Amino acid sequence: MPFELRIEDSFSSAHNLKGYRGRCEDLHGHNWKVEIRVAADKLDNVGLAIDFRSLKKILKDTLDGLDHKYLNRIPYFRKHNPSSENIARYIYEELFARLRRKGVLLKQARVWESENASAIYSP
Repeated sequence: MPFELRIEDSFSSAHNLKGYRGRCEDLHGHNWKVEIRVAADKLDNVGLAIDFRSLKKILKDTLDGLDHKYLNRIPYFRKHNPSSENIARYIYEELFARLRRKGVLLKQARVWESENASAIYSP
């Protein structure tokens, strides 16, 4: 796919890692940064793969469900520990079908839990 776009957004939340031996087992929070990358084969008649405004809204709608939440209480994270890796996978899975209907392929979701630590989900 010759066209690729990427956007970033952020959210804040708390979590704790069940079964982890160390400080992350205790309740703590992060200001998460999220990046998604999408790809498209073609452009519309205006010359866009997808309008950035539309792409940003779709991501924001998903992140609003995580913002200022205790992630461990969200049904998905009752089954999956809310690690950076699983948060990236959750965001990917939430966005994939919605973006496909818009004519773009979600390539990856990347989540930073700190300035220098991130996880990428890209099946």
